[in-house]
Parts: sequence; C-alpha cells; structure tokens
Amino acid sequence: MTDPQPPENHPFAEFFRETPSNTSRRDAGRVEEPRRPRRDRRPKRRRSVRTIITIVVALVLVGGLVAAGSAVFLSYQPQIEKFVAGSDNAEDYTGTGTDEKVSFVINDGDVGEMIGDNLEKEGVVKTSAAFYNLLLSQPDIVFQPGTYTLSKEMSAQAALTALEDPANHVTANVVIPEGTVAADVLTTLSTDTGVPLADLQAEAANYTQFGIDASAPNIEGYLFPATYSFEPNTSAKDLLQTMVNRTYQSLDAAGVAVADREKVLTLASVVQKEARLEPDFYKVARVFTNRIADDMPLQSDATVAYGTGEKRVDTTDAERNDESNKYNTYVYTGLPVGPISNPGDTAIDAAVHPADGPWVYFVTVNLDTGETVFSTTLDEHNRAVEQYQAWSAANPGAGG
Repeated sequence: MTDPQPPENHPFAEFFRETPSNTSRRDAGRVEEPRRPRRDRRPKRRRSVRTIITIVVALVLVGGLVAAGSAVFLSYQPQIEKFVAGSDNAEDYTGTGTDEKVSFVINDGDVGEMIGDNLEKEGVVKTSAAFYNLLLSQPDIVFQPGTYTLSKEMSAQAALTALEDPANHVTANVVIPEGTVAADVLTTLSTDTGVPLADLQAEAANYTQFGIDASAPNIEGYLFPATYSFEPNTSAKDLLQTMVNRTYQSLDAAGVAVADREKVLTLASVVQKEARLEPDFYKVARVFTNRIADDMPLQSDATVAYGTGEKRVDTTDAERNDESNKYNTYVYTGLPVGPISNPGDTAIDAAVHPADGPWVYFVTVNLDTGETVFSTTLDEHNRAVEQYQAWSAANPGAGG
C-alpha cells in the first residue's frame, strides 16, 4: 500500500509531514659496536684510601639493591606463583559440579584473568590458573556481561561451557502487549523483575527525566510494547528508560519529528485501541484524521473509558456527556489531551501514513472475526450498525 500524502490545504497536513597490536620484533641480528681507541697504558698505582672507601660504599649499595629486590619479589610472589601454577598441572575439579548453585556475575570490561579469579573466589573452579590456562588454548572466547547460574566445584571446562550457554544467562523476560496502559505496564514490570511497584511509579511520575516533553500529561504512550530481557537488579529508572528509548526508536524509524512525537503517539494510541485487523489500522487512522479535518469529534468510546479510569470499552450516555473528562472525544473535538495506551509499530505507522479514503465512520460488525465496515455517510454507518446489532443478537455473549 502506498503512503498517501494529504493535500497542501489539508488542516492536518503539517501534523503528518515526513522527516527524512602490532608487535614490532627486535632485529634478530646483533650489531657490533665500533672499537674504542686504545688508551695509553699508565703505570699501576696503589689504591688510595679514598678508592677503598668508594668500593665499600658501592658494596653497601649493591646489598641494598639485593634487599630491595627481595622485597619486590615478595610483593609479586602471588602473581609469580600463579604464573607457575598456570601450567598443565594446575589444580582443577572434575565433572559438572555439585547441586549447590552460584549466581555468578560477569561485569562489563571483565577480562579472562579477572573472571578466573572471581570463579575461584566463588568456589566454582578450584584454581583461577586452571580456568585461565584453558582460555589460553581457546583465544576466541568472548564473554557476555550478565548474571549466570553456575554450580560449586565445576571443572574449568565445565564452567567455561556453562558460561557460553545462553540457558544459564539469568534474565527477567517481560512481555508487554500492544495497547497496554501505563498502569498495567508498571504492574507487569514489578511482577516480572521484582522491582517494587512504588519505585516504578515514582520514576514514571518524573517522566521528563526520560526525555519526554513537559507538555505531555504523563508517561502514557512512551512505554513501548515488546518483549524485553532485563538483567537482574536493573533499577526502576533504567527499566523505564529502556522502554522509552524503544518508543523513540519506533518514532524515528517512522520519520516522526521530535516536535510531533506526542501528537503521533496520541493518535496511534487511539488507533491501537479501536482497530482490530492490521489492514484496518490505516483506515481507522484515516477516519480520525478526516474527522479532525472536518472539525468533527472523534467520538471514540476508548478515549472516554480511559478518562474514567475504568478498564472497559463500552461507555454510558452520562460518561459520553461528561465535560470534566478531558479525554472525552464526544465533547471535545480534535485529539484527546494525551495517549490512552502504549501503541506498537503498526499503529504508529498508521498514524503517520493513514490509508487514502473518504471515510468518517466505522463499526466492527463481527466481534469474532474483527470484520469492520467503513462508511462515508451517516446512512451507510447506520446500516452497518444494524448489521452489528443483528450479529450481536445471533451471538449473545460472543466477542467478549
């Protein structure tokens, strides 16, 4: 489907604009130095007292250097012993370890020797030397930072194999479906990561810290729906920042200018709630943009329901007439005051590239299949509503 562009005089046209080590080797040969000219021989003289004193002082200094050298040796003795131990005879466990488990952390920047030291310290391998010696024979090993589940008393090879197995990489997997509201996103994050809900709510309330403009009413719309893998002990702020960054990624990919992010997310969030089948996302977006262009209210029950704080789709006459609800698109024209859900890539793309068509009405006539009828006139729409009512009467309780 090609991306339609609104005409220049379209009231919503501005909203939908598109933003485009060498290691050098020493010379193996020996360079012979030029011979010095021979000095004239002088008669031997008896050593003076001063000369003898100089020799004695020199001997004392040499003795001091020897003592200092001993101290240096002692300070490096552990490393020297480790080097010597790093041979094929380094002590090692056998087998895959005991039933006692260890949560082992590889930090960003850790190198093989550091990992070996930490494995020995945690009781995973018997000696760091055995593990490091193994790495020397496999120089292409690349470790991924993170937390791993290992066992006590593993052989060096078993530990290395376990660290390379993604199944041992401990992460918290969080799945956020499209259209999930922010309050439910925070609850899911807390449940799946163990981060206190109060911490997540406090960070979300300070939403401008994530780069969201202060004109937005809240963080709604910026917590992108996707499947995430979070490392243990990730902070509440970092969890939310990851999700907001993913939203920016989607907006950037769709060519949305920074100044238009809030408007696009608001429209996309309504499309996400109202559309059922993917092709209809683009038609629903067109219905709403046509209504905005014609100064018609959106009349979306999804926005009204969001403003009431209730988790339902249907609304009452009283709720649709409630002027205190700033999300009431039966009372107020244009987009609601902010997003009403967290939309996915398709809804965002539909908001930026709505289908080409004259429709200003739509209704889903089969809640099981998602079949939706789009209409240009009120008479057409009323007939479609009758079609839905007939289906609903024939299928009581269906589609819920």
